[in-house]
Amino acid sequence: MGEDGERKGVMPLFQALATAREKGLDLVAVSLQSVPPVCRLQDYGKYKYEQKKKEKEAGKAQRTGLREVRLRPKIDDHDLEFKVRVAEKLLKEGNKVKATVRFRGREITRPELGKVVLQRLTSFLGEMATADKPQMMGKLMSIVLSPGQGAKNAKAKGS
Repeated sequence: MGEDGERKGVMPLFQALATAREKGLDLVAVSLQSVPPVCRLQDYGKYKYEQKKKEKEAGKAQRTGLREVRLRPKIDDHDLEFKVRVAEKLLKEGNKVKATVRFRGREITRPELGKVVLQRLTSFLGEMATADKPQMMGKLMSIVLSPGQGAKNAKAKGS
C-alpha cells in the first residue's frame, strides 16, 4: 500500500524497497502471516506511535476491575453512608467492588456483626449492585458486589 492508502499490488521485495527509498519512506510489514506478506509504505516512527496509541486505548477498556471498600464491624451510620456513596460511584463506573470488614482483637468472636454491616451496605445499594455470599478469610469478611441494573441505568444516563 502506498503512503496515501492506494494499493500498489503484488511486487517483488527489491522493487518495494526501491519505491520506499525513492519516496523517503520505510517499508513496514503489516502482516507477515498472509501470503504474500502485506507491507505498507510509511514512516516507521509514525507507525510505532500509532501502534502504541492503539495499545493504550485497548488497555483503557480493560481497566475496569475490582475496587475495595473497607469497613469495620462497629462502623457509625454516617461513616457507612459515606462508604455507600463511594461504592455507588465505583459501581456506576462499571467496577466490581469488594466490601471488606476487618476484625481486630476480640471483635473476631462476633462475626455476625460483620454480616450485619455487609447486609446493611447491600440494602443501601439496592438494585445498584448484585452481591455474592459473604466469605470469611482469617480476620477479614468480604463480599463482592457486581454492577447491577441500577448502576447500568445510571451509567447510561450519565453518558
